Amino acid sequence: MENYFNYFTEIEEHFQRRRGGILLLSTLDWALIETWKDAGIPLEAALRGIDAAFDRYDQRPSKSKKVNSLAYCAQEVLAAAEDMKEAAVGADREGEATGSARGFDPAEIAAFLRKNAERLDQAKLPSGGSISPEKLAREAASTLRDLADEVTARKTVRLEDVERRLTVLEEKLFAALLAGTPDDDLVQVRAQADRELAPYRSKMAGPQIEQLLKQYVHKRLLEKYALPRLSLFYM
Repeated sequence: MENYFNYFTEIEEHFQRRRGGILLLSTLDWALIETWKDAGIPLEAALRGIDAAFDRYDQRPSKSKKVNSLAYCAQEVLAAAEDMKEAAVGADREGEATGSARGFDPAEIAAFLRKNAERLDQAKLPSGGSISPEKLAREAASTLRDLADEVTARKTVRLEDVERRLTVLEEKLFAALLAGTPDDDLVQVRAQADRELAPYRSKMAGPQIEQLLKQYVHKRLLEKYALPRLSLFYM
């Protein structure tokens, strides 16, 4: 994927430029970008889709309401991704997964991993239940430090391999947080997500909506417990 580590910030900045003013992205917006990333939608497709959505908006005779959510562009982003998929012929992406190809020093990656390990150790998490988020976070912190040591010892780093291991850690941590958070809190978060998503449901397919809601809940849980994202996308 092009501009691997700039995926989130480039989408945010492009959306703000086309909107014509600074607008901090909402939790829903960041969750939507996460679903695009997980679906393998190229950055170029996301940017093209944003342009197409705003081009359509600019043609409207009345513009009394500003575009206040990235979700307005969701349908066009998916269409752009499909167009690119159909047009792609024999694209060669060898070498995309190496740290040197991205210009990232292994020391920089290791520092990111160790910083997140420290935040996991310091987090105030529920300690009870069949799956203890607190215990799992401490174990994840230890794994991150071991991974940082591995990264430091290598001359080149296969970022895809590191990212897969981080994804596994995140998924286990999310599962523990969902199990350890009171049902009433989760229902409240889900209701808030439904309210924010309501104006844009007609622009998204059912599976995309469910994935977006899932990402939204995950982001709210991370905010609630002051936990970091482990993915290298957040370096």
